[in-house]
Amino acid sequence: MKKDGRSRINWIFENFVTFLRRCTFRVLSVGPIPEHIAYIMDGNRRYAKKQNLIEGTGHRAGFLALMSMLKYCYEMGVRYVTIYAFSIDNFKRRPEEVQSLMDLMQEKIEGLMEEESIVNRYGVRVHFLGNLKLLSEPVRLAAERAMVATANNSKAVLSICVAYNSTNEIVHAVEKACEEKWEEISLLNASGSGYGLIGLECIEKDERENLIKLIDIEKHMYVSVAPDPDILIRTSGETRLSNFLLWQSAYCYLYSTPVLWPEIGFRHLLWAILNFQRNHFYLEKKRKQL
Repeated sequence: MKKDGRSRINWIFENFVTFLRRCTFRVLSVGPIPEHIAYIMDGNRRYAKKQNLIEGTGHRAGFLALMSMLKYCYEMGVRYVTIYAFSIDNFKRRPEEVQSLMDLMQEKIEGLMEEESIVNRYGVRVHFLGNLKLLSEPVRLAAERAMVATANNSKAVLSICVAYNSTNEIVHAVEKACEEKWEEISLLNASGSGYGLIGLECIEKDERENLIKLIDIEKHMYVSVAPDPDILIRTSGETRLSNFLLWQSAYCYLYSTPVLWPEIGFRHLLWAILNFQRNHFYLEKKRKQL
């Protein structure tokens, strides 16, 4: 009987908190709401040390924080969320730690495909972005299954950057753009319509310089599935981008909070958005000057 009463009280309290949160979002919506928020989830290991927890527990606590952040973003109407889940540089960590993270990643990816998961509740399509060939086969296959399973979800987009850094992304995009342009020129020459373009020496200097345009590179970026971020949030007080979204973050609002990632909460997101709204006019003015 006491247990039923306690459960009912918890249910009432949770619904009351949800109601207050949605009221807050309604007030926020008077100003500009970001279309795309990116997160650098920093501080999982430090959180575990701070709480005297066993290794790996910090990342599990970080996953719970991520689920809360996603829920708040989707309730507020943010369509795109991008997270920095695993950098290429993270492969340099101890093999046991890397394997532990891969196992946790596989477990959580498989959880995304469950019917009651947050991505299905909010109609979220999932993309895994990065050099996925570097992942272990079980993780890569799980990621591919999750992308297929959520392909028809269309209300929001979650981009999970794994085996990723911006240097690799930019090199990949330039290589793909060059390959595509070379194939295009080769086909034109094979059909007799290329006028000897493959030699390039016959092309005017201005034409050579414009063979590959900005759009040719940008369409091959891993993160081309989403517009440039409006806000990039990093936890643990760090102000570095750590090789994340360097190409896309030129005109986004950068917000650093001193809390560790597992400690991030609704108030931190609220404060980031209020600061974004305060700076929105200036950022848009700069963006339009491009």
